Amino acid sequence: MPPLLLLSLLLLSSAAADENAARFREAPKFYNSATCPPIDVDSSDGGGGGGGGGACSPHVLVHVAMTLDHSYLRGSMAAILSVLQHTSCPESLFFHFVTSASAAGGGGAAGEALRRSFPYLRFQIYPFDESAVRRLISTSIRPALDKPLNYARIYLSSLLPRCVRRVVYLDSDLVLVDDVATLAATPLGESAVLAAPEYCNANFTAYFTQTFWSNPTLSMTFADRTPCYFNTGVMVIDLGRWMEGGCTVRIEEWMEMQKRMRIYELGSLPPFLLVFAGRIATVDHRWNQHGLGGDNFRGLCRDLHPGPVSLLHWSGKGKPWARLDANRPCPLDSLWQPYDLYQTPFALDS
Repeated sequence: MPPLLLLSLLLLSSAAADENAARFREAPKFYNSATCPPIDVDSSDGGGGGGGGGACSPHVLVHVAMTLDHSYLRGSMAAILSVLQHTSCPESLFFHFVTSASAAGGGGAAGEALRRSFPYLRFQIYPFDESAVRRLISTSIRPALDKPLNYARIYLSSLLPRCVRRVVYLDSDLVLVDDVATLAATPLGESAVLAAPEYCNANFTAYFTQTFWSNPTLSMTFADRTPCYFNTGVMVIDLGRWMEGGCTVRIEEWMEMQKRMRIYELGSLPPFLLVFAGRIATVDHRWNQHGLGGDNFRGLCRDLHPGPVSLLHWSGKGKPWARLDANRPCPLDSLWQPYDLYQTPFALDS
């Protein structure tokens, strides 16, 4: 490629990134309450942003991990804002964002949007080599579930620094209305690798095919446990135990099995169920009011589950930002809207 043409393309790419980043307004800065422990005065941040010490600082109270995908960036920005707004110690949080290695350095346009909207946020961006998992992915019932970045949560133990022992993993289509530190403090007991709300009334057999249940060996997978469905969009994970238990390899082995014989239909969830269902620490249902995006086919409106709410999760096909833009919002989408940092073209012009 001629040098002049290459330079032009780089300039166009940079301009596009600046334009995309400018579409999000700056969030307010949130401060620790008087009851929070002291924070770092060191200005280094480990390569992310915001200063105040890096990921290995002993003053970090809660580590939060999310993926950073351009197509879900609007949801990610809202989720981050909700976490900061509802915690007592926002300056004591550290965010870990996993993004495609094909993105530009520093997370590309998504990383630039983060830095502009949250200039005080303590975070690090980690490039994810999608080729490592792409060969293991089988097609599922919805194309969005087949994106390699959707599987990045399997590799957190090798992506994040070893000093990070416990992390709260959050999807990008949710908002918190409670303190994330409460969720992060969930007891894991003596052996559980992760904690998540369980839904034992769900039809667990429906998450696997007849091929799985009719195979005498495969159907014995859950013989020594009582498995329940859990949603992998909200998890508290002990990364040390994950690594010690070889959990990444175990999940990959089930994905390889799926390549040989179709034993499930639903993306990255079933391998998690195969490894962990019946062996996780429980979390109150208030921490994942999921399914607000409807089913995986039509994304129809849904109501909240009975009980208190600490986290609203628009899992399913329908996303609140898309329905709001189409002027076809569901009633509960109004609960997501106050966290939306996106500026419409009309707002930008004014």
